[in-house]
Amino acid sequence: MNFYKEDITIIHRKKLANLKFSDIIKLNAIICVICGFKKMKSGFVTILGRPNVGKSTLLNKFLGAKLVAVTPKPQTTRHKILGILSSADYQIIFTDTPGIFKPSYTLQKVMVKKALSTIRDTDLAVLLVEPFEFEDEIIKKINKPTLIAINKIDLLKNKEAMLPLIEAYQEFKVVKEIIPVSVLHDENLDKLKESLINLLPEGEPYYPTDSLSDRPERFFVSEMIREKIFFLYGEEIPYVSAVMIEEFKERKKGKYFIRATIYVERPSEKAIIIGKGGKAIKKLGIDARQDIEAWLQHDVYLELWVKVKEKWRRNLQDLKEFGYG
Repeated sequence: MNFYKEDITIIHRKKLANLKFSDIIKLNAIICVICGFKKMKSGFVTILGRPNVGKSTLLNKFLGAKLVAVTPKPQTTRHKILGILSSADYQIIFTDTPGIFKPSYTLQKVMVKKALSTIRDTDLAVLLVEPFEFEDEIIKKINKPTLIAINKIDLLKNKEAMLPLIEAYQEFKVVKEIIPVSVLHDENLDKLKESLINLLPEGEPYYPTDSLSDRPERFFVSEMIREKIFFLYGEEIPYVSAVMIEEFKERKKGKYFIRATIYVERPSEKAIIIGKGGKAIKKLGIDARQDIEAWLQHDVYLELWVKVKEKWRRNLQDLKEFGYG
């Protein structure tokens, strides 16, 4: 048994009197699993759905932390992002995916392809849908056990109106359970998580139990800056913007130094990002820095630059450079 090797090593080095309650709980879980008293569940769960259906919010709610950028605008998520939820009894490796929609340019094609490719390696799928539309075309693309989560039920005056939709989803063999939820209001999320755990295979954890994601800190810093661009600028600017962390220096004393470059496609877009007298980019820097400091639990000096890279969304080489390829 090697799946709790790190935890056992840490606990072994501590004196019994110095063990925290969380250490005792963890040690108890290790003993139960090793002795065969308890079977651990672990596996990969892919969250799928249309843009802006609530996938990223659902992942953040499950993890109890803001791991993924969330905005009112569609297509905020561009990357495949792992979120790891661990306890003494289970480890769920969630994959948040870009929304599934009809793409119109290269970046969107890459995003949709990436979302659908995650199905191949997952144990379960959660298809997040709205109660106003039947997503049969997406379900036909899924060949793994699937939980349908009908989101935004708080918007329904009569919840019985969902019954024909539920019956329609039940016709698909891959669908194991259908659970109406309100991600925004935490309704039925515990039931959804419980159902996921029940369907997961038995196995050892894939990641250390204190891990939240497989992504490095600089990735989340770039996502926090990009999220603020979605909130602060007009309809088109967020979609032509990419953020690259050029420098990330951690310091034991003093502020961390982070230098980020925002790439856009036209000089006119660069001017909008900067704003008159630099006011817009100053506001962007202040808002992003506050979130970054809260995430890193450390003071930060954030330096923002804006550069033009024409038609980067349609250039595969540029997409690879920005981490989308």
